[in-house]
Amino acid sequence: MSGTALRQAQGPAGQAEGPAGQAQGAVSGHLTPHPRLSVNQATIKYATLPEAVTAVTAAGVTSFGAWREPVQEYGVAASASLLTDSGLRVSSLCRGGFFTMPEGPTRRTSIDDNRTAIDEAAALGAPALVLVVGGLPAGSRDLIGARELVRDAIGELTDHALESGVQLAIEPLHPMYASDRAVVSTLGQALDIAEQFAPEAVGVVVDTFHIWWDPQVLEQIARAGATGRISSYQACDWATPLAADVLLSRHYPGDGVVDFGSLTRAVEAAGYTGDIEVELFNQDIWDSPFQQVVHRTVDAFQATVVPHLEHDDDAIHHP
Repeated sequence: MSGTALRQAQGPAGQAEGPAGQAQGAVSGHLTPHPRLSVNQATIKYATLPEAVTAVTAAGVTSFGAWREPVQEYGVAASASLLTDSGLRVSSLCRGGFFTMPEGPTRRTSIDDNRTAIDEAAALGAPALVLVVGGLPAGSRDLIGARELVRDAIGELTDHALESGVQLAIEPLHPMYASDRAVVSTLGQALDIAEQFAPEAVGVVVDTFHIWWDPQVLEQIARAGATGRISSYQACDWATPLAADVLLSRHYPGDGVVDFGSLTRAVEAAGYTGDIEVELFNQDIWDSPFQQVVHRTVDAFQATVVPHLEHDDDAIHHP
């Protein structure tokens, strides 16, 4: 759904305009954002791209995670100019993927759309295109076969990714999403696919919300780092009870049970020095004023992630 449509769905015009109005200037007395913090647009999903850029830059944040729908709504070229003029780095573009349909017109359309997504990422200067790989095909119970379909689709895209300078970033999702969103559930499974291709072409996303529970997570983070395959690190918390729509269960860092200390130290030890995104799908957060959400994100990141960072703030680098 587009940013405009989402704001319209939020409620009467006055309610929709309130958050945007609060995105016009920084509020004094807030923490200075850490240079590696990237606020993902999904965290303020009802914002248009210009509104999101205003809210993020007003808070002093220097990096931004983009989504295709708001970028397309504003126009790819116009979005690239807006982001460049704002001085923001683009930490990633979300999302590509959905590769698990059998061969046929629908699969061909998906592959073509992912080529377009790679072009969009390159136009924005995003180092990575995040891939949500897709769930089980309708009527299927074959997880292994579905992962092979993912591997084959990525194989079709690697040349274009390399030519464009964009790393395809496989994001493993929590197993509760295996049936409908992602048959890749662990970093190990993501790396099993990624390692079949050049590291410049295919990497993985380390998203704390999705992988915090995995008993092999620290070992797999080290494995990913050894070959330069950490495309993105996302710091988001897990808390129960889950929302009725489990997709909307992500929380500010520190509001749940995730051990950000061990995970952040592992990512640092693996050599990742890039931006760290906070990407929150949560209805209460979406319904809050944009500027308030950004400042709360800055504060949560400072309290939970920053104490465990070791790399030089001036050495932000993506693989």
